[in-house]
Amino acid sequence: MMTRNRLANLRILMKKHKLDGYLVASADPHSSEYLPECWKRRHFITGFTGSAGEAAITMNSGALWTDSRYFVQAGIELKGSGIKLMRLGVPGTPAISEWLGSQLKKNARVGFDPQVVSQTQYEQFKREFAALSLNLVRVKANLVDAVWTDRPALPGDPIEIQPLDYAGEAIASKLRRLRKALKEKGATAHVIASLDIIAWLFNIRGKDIQYNPYVVAYALITDKKAYLFTDMKKVTPAVRRMFGRQVEIRRYESFESVISRLGSRNVVLIDPANTSRWIADLIPKRVKRVFCDSPIVMMRAMKNATELRGAVKAHVRDGVAMCRFLHWLEETIPGGEVNEINAAEKLASFRAKSKLYRGDSFDPIVGYAEHGAIVHYSAKPESCAKIRPHGILLLDTGGQYQDGTTDITRTIALSTPTREQKEHFTRVLKGHIAIVTTSFPDGVSGGQIDAFARRALWDAGTNYGHGTGHGVGSYLGVHEGPQRISPLGFGTALQPGMILSNEPGSYLEGKFGVRIENLIYVAEDKEKSTPRTRFFRFENLTLCPIDTKLIDKKLMSTDEIRYLNKYHAIVRKKLLPYLKGSDATWLKRATKAI
Repeated sequence: MMTRNRLANLRILMKKHKLDGYLVASADPHSSEYLPECWKRRHFITGFTGSAGEAAITMNSGALWTDSRYFVQAGIELKGSGIKLMRLGVPGTPAISEWLGSQLKKNARVGFDPQVVSQTQYEQFKREFAALSLNLVRVKANLVDAVWTDRPALPGDPIEIQPLDYAGEAIASKLRRLRKALKEKGATAHVIASLDIIAWLFNIRGKDIQYNPYVVAYALITDKKAYLFTDMKKVTPAVRRMFGRQVEIRRYESFESVISRLGSRNVVLIDPANTSRWIADLIPKRVKRVFCDSPIVMMRAMKNATELRGAVKAHVRDGVAMCRFLHWLEETIPGGEVNEINAAEKLASFRAKSKLYRGDSFDPIVGYAEHGAIVHYSAKPESCAKIRPHGILLLDTGGQYQDGTTDITRTIALSTPTREQKEHFTRVLKGHIAIVTTSFPDGVSGGQIDAFARRALWDAGTNYGHGTGHGVGSYLGVHEGPQRISPLGFGTALQPGMILSNEPGSYLEGKFGVRIENLIYVAEDKEKSTPRTRFFRFENLTLCPIDTKLIDKKLMSTDEIRYLNKYHAIVRKKLLPYLKGSDATWLKRATKAI
């Protein structure tokens, strides 16, 4: 009912602006995946809480597009809203433009907020709408904001410094590298809107977005100066001292006037995928533009030696916390007091014993039984299930530590597993092992490797809809590009220092879900490399036992069993010094060779 009332109010404003349709983007002015509460407009107007989804509203209908991670969740959350779920990637699902073309008459006006639509997305909409005789209309003020009467304000927490001991590279060095890259591309300036890129470049972190240590800001880097535009109340004396004369701090609101006054001597580099149409419009027409990926994206993706050392240390601490939690879970579940929410809270309490822990890296996924089949399930008080001593439990959680970001999934048998459960788990494990044991030549992308994770599942006539791996930041976002292992992951070659997840899965709606996830990083394979061709391999970062009760050994090869036993020996060796008593006994049992 609440969603229907909000849609009714939105349609009143659409009529006032003479609009036949309105686009509600998932992003914010910084093209973010995860948003501050005040920019969760799509959530507010549709009721859908997932991190990915675009909506289109007409005077008589509405639709929301999201990917397979959220099909089940979106179906539940959109129920009764009058908004139709559009399943991305499913044959027959129309694109947003196609759907609007089927709903509206020719020359209809479809409004959008240029601050939350990237330049790339705008160009695509422009082409598609023109082909359908639809008019794409800029609306200066976001219409959802006008009906959101109790909209929260932006957070006001101070900016934090990411010390050189963890960042591994000073701001001055990063700016020199960036300016060299800009010169090679024929640019003299770079406008930056992406919060993760800004945090990395300026060695700052913040609390403006839950789970993501970002600061809401814009940046402008020229061949002479560097500007950071943010809330001045967030800037501490320590931050000013660190910046010195190399970074000029300006008010967040002044970004518009500074960019609109750029002189014609400038050649501005714009990353079209991460820069809004609003920013592109701000830049004077007399100023030449270069549209290409930001050089910072690859600079950040290839972790330096300090960042990799930090990631290794963070994963030891995270592995210790996981072992303590899994032991606690095993002992506590029979008492009947554990549910999906308090299990996540308990795990966070184990992680919080580390002085470098800064919170969860994403909304914990604790899915018992059929909830495990909801890929991005998030337990709420009204849906939270008690965890019983039977069936299986899927745990996908992560921690933010000042020296690294973690993301781990384990699927746990709470009693003797069924043959069906063991087969799905074992086939997922085979795919997981296939990825981490792959050696590949320089130039290979994650798109070329992805099928290795799926082969064992395909052999059984099943598959999973999400990617196999996403990039991960260094005390930054748990989702970080451009690297990924996915059918869509072509175009970016995997390079040393890149951190990715390795997380194949299998999901039986209404029954259970299986996923096994470790974080891995790309390293040189010195044994296979030659003077002519460099080869790379993956190294595990995640240290935590994989539940051997769920394994069907008959489906495993000798090499796969050897790999798993070796991995468990490493987990035992690295974590045992930090565990005592019954926790240590549990780890020895959990890592026993099969």
